[in-house]
Amino acid sequence: MKSIKPEELNKNVFTMIGKEWLVVAAEKEGKVNAMTASWGGLGVMWGKNVAFIVLRPQRYTKEFVDAGETFSLSVLGEEYRKTLSYLGSVSGRDEDKVAKSGLTVEHEDGTPYFGEADTALVCRKLYAQPYDPACFIDKSCDERWYPNKDYHTMYIAEIEKVLVR
Repeated sequence: MKSIKPEELNKNVFTMIGKEWLVVAAEKEGKVNAMTASWGGLGVMWGKNVAFIVLRPQRYTKEFVDAGETFSLSVLGEEYRKTLSYLGSVSGRDEDKVAKSGLTVEHEDGTPYFGEADTALVCRKLYAQPYDPACFIDKSCDERWYPNKDYHTMYIAEIEKVLVR
């Protein structure tokens, strides 16, 4: 994979996140865990190119993201859809799903990502904040997406490196 500047990324972010899905990967105590995500975004914040993701409190990957300074977002091709579904439906608490996925864990500057990715973003956390139900202006979002009151934590992270195939 080669490194490009974030400004050189020419993928449609709505397709990349909402349709292709992201694989969030992080490492804790030498173990890598990952999950799929179809909510998030890319943009500019505090003068930095950033990615933002949201993780529910019960997701095991959240413990890994919380434990370190960095995480990655990998985008894999449609041929990996079954693997992506597996990563999104099985908990790493129950089995080593990264090993069972058959994907290859690579590292860039100490941050894990997947070698099969078409695109990988290496991100350094800048900010984390749990959603506050009192802040919903459109209350229907709270009612529809949080019936169990398991509010996401939003992470804003600087995109330190973009790797493309």
